[in-house]
Amino acid sequence: MGTEGHSKEADLVVIQEYLRTKDSRHFSTLYKRYAPKVYGKCISLLKDEHLARDAAQEIFLKIFLNLSRFAAQSKFSTWVYSITYNYCIDLLRKKKKMTNLFDDEMERLPDIEEDEVPDEELLAMEVSRLRVVLDQIPLDDKAILLMKYQDELMIKEIAQILGKTESAVKMKIKRAKHKAQKVYKELFNEH
Repeated sequence: MGTEGHSKEADLVVIQEYLRTKDSRHFSTLYKRYAPKVYGKCISLLKDEHLARDAAQEIFLKIFLNLSRFAAQSKFSTWVYSITYNYCIDLLRKKKKMTNLFDDEMERLPDIEEDEVPDEELLAMEVSRLRVVLDQIPLDDKAILLMKYQDELMIKEIAQILGKTESAVKMKIKRAKHKAQKVYKELFNEH
């Protein structure tokens, strides 16, 4: 299918055709379009190939079973990301018995030096160092930074995925950047 597109319309046409005909070729088109992205996302969050492969299969099963419930208010890609992130976060939460992930309780921290961390500072970190830093900060902070900077999702899309307001997402990104910057300075002694 080349790069003819992951546009909202192109995905929508395939979804409608699949729902109308139940022809698995249409679902295969969606699978081929999104499988590499879903698997890539699973790897970056789960850090384990075997786990990521299993998770990607489970996620596509969820997508397949819930396709008729997909509401076209958001882009299909946003919906897929939402299922992927939520599935991976749930998996990690169960694995680590983590509680209150993406919970506002976590945000009741003292507001220390809340100046904006310029994006350039994050982007200036060497990629290898950035990976180390991201593994040291809380999972929800890592996930939100990946959504914004790796997946280049808009604030509005991140808000839809997390079920939060846009202002809450902006605050969460701001705080996650602070944590990343602090860890970076601690690990690499850069002041």
